[in-house]
Amino acid sequence: MSQCNINTILYGPPGTGKTYNTVNYAVSIIENKEFKAICAEAYQDVFERYLAYKKQGQIRFVTFHQSYGYEEFIEGIKPVLNDEAEESIQYKIESGVFKEFCEQAQQLKLTAHNQVMEGNKKVWKISLGGSGKNWLKEECFKDNQIRIGWDEEGTDFIEDGDYPSDTLYYFYEGMSVGDIVFSLGDQKHIDAIGIITGEPEWLEDEEDFKRSREVEWIATDIYENIYELNGKTNLVQQTIYELWRLSINDVNNLILKYSQNDQIDVEENTNNYVFIIDEINRGNISKIFGELITLIEPTKRIGAQEEMHVKLPYSKKDFGVPQNVYLLGTMNTADRSIALMDTALRRRFDFIEMLPNLNAVADIKVGNIHIQRLMEVMNARIEALYDREHTIGHAYFMSLKEDNSLENLATIFKNAIIPLLQEYFYEDYSKIQLVLGDHLKPQQYRFILDEKLSIKGLFGRDIDIDLPETKYHLQASAFQEPSSYIGIYGRVENEEVN
Repeated sequence: MSQCNINTILYGPPGTGKTYNTVNYAVSIIENKEFKAICAEAYQDVFERYLAYKKQGQIRFVTFHQSYGYEEFIEGIKPVLNDEAEESIQYKIESGVFKEFCEQAQQLKLTAHNQVMEGNKKVWKISLGGSGKNWLKEECFKDNQIRIGWDEEGTDFIEDGDYPSDTLYYFYEGMSVGDIVFSLGDQKHIDAIGIITGEPEWLEDEEDFKRSREVEWIATDIYENIYELNGKTNLVQQTIYELWRLSINDVNNLILKYSQNDQIDVEENTNNYVFIIDEINRGNISKIFGELITLIEPTKRIGAQEEMHVKLPYSKKDFGVPQNVYLLGTMNTADRSIALMDTALRRRFDFIEMLPNLNAVADIKVGNIHIQRLMEVMNARIEALYDREHTIGHAYFMSLKEDNSLENLATIFKNAIIPLLQEYFYEDYSKIQLVLGDHLKPQQYRFILDEKLSIKGLFGRDIDIDLPETKYHLQASAFQEPSSYIGIYGRVENEEVN
């Protein structure tokens, strides 16, 4: 059993492996294994499994930022071009990443012809020879297939990808094995429900409607009214289009209602799904989650004792969060935006602290420079001058395992460590000097040099304002001297001996 609860945030200073460890946590959740057992495996093997789960839709990764909103996360109204009138714009209600992910986690597991159909299924409306009863529809029901026309176009267009119509594009490119298909009965009703089990075929021996796909019909010759489920929108004669207004719950209920076919096995989805939110504290939680902040609570999930649904503002559909969706966030405690973190989020998540791991760099040396000791002393000084939430994580030094050259260490200090300290201490270089031990070193080994600022005559006459008395600048040559790094911790060690 994974040690990660259903809503969890990994928090700590930068470089402590929060994002790195989301891989281990996500795989442990999906495979229902102990986190320690996953960590004991080779990371590359775990990462490959992580990528596989991500590809099949069981893991989703997003990063919050200040512009991220409800429309991207839950649902929103977005403009789309009308294919039939290129200058005309229509507006479509589109699911956001989290709503889409939750719907996928509720997808029924369908097995037809010993083939398991899982994943994010689309729902298509198809007109088999038009509405009502007709010969083509009867043949399709009997032969377990769907068929469309456009025979005069042949199949040459498939090779160059220039589809003569939306219908042909949907049939060849839009539809996938495992998708659900509804047969048009009339404007408000469907007369069959099926699951696509085969790729497109060209039926040379047929006189008309030569384009075919194999379908396992869940139910035929029914008369199901889907007008309300389809957002009070009539079905139209267009041969094929996606029924995007139907929620996954609507589709599940229809399948369960009619799934009496012995050829199709229907099971609920019991797989675990992990939605990862990197930098969760950077987003405006109220703006992003909206009314869903309540639904993510374990006791409010679908099937829980206090199950709750809300009616979404755009689609007017009921929505709930399934129990098999885990939320895993990361939070940088050194980020200045942490003070803005929503209290409602704090109450609904468990927090796992991740601090710098000295053992991770225990075997790293650059010449005579001991990276573990260097990091330990720097962090002790930062903790004394600031707090432990602003220490330096081990991840900054991990590239030294592959390249332990002085040039690489210099690059890490110039491009990462120094800028990080500048941010921590708001350009207070006297404190940065203390962290780097520059006050204990000979001048040639100091990373930051200070000199008295001469302002006499600078402004033409005396001015009555306070000006800094010292100016600071980086000493480039110090980054190439091993003693500059040894001096961070070397003097401390001598004093301890004495």
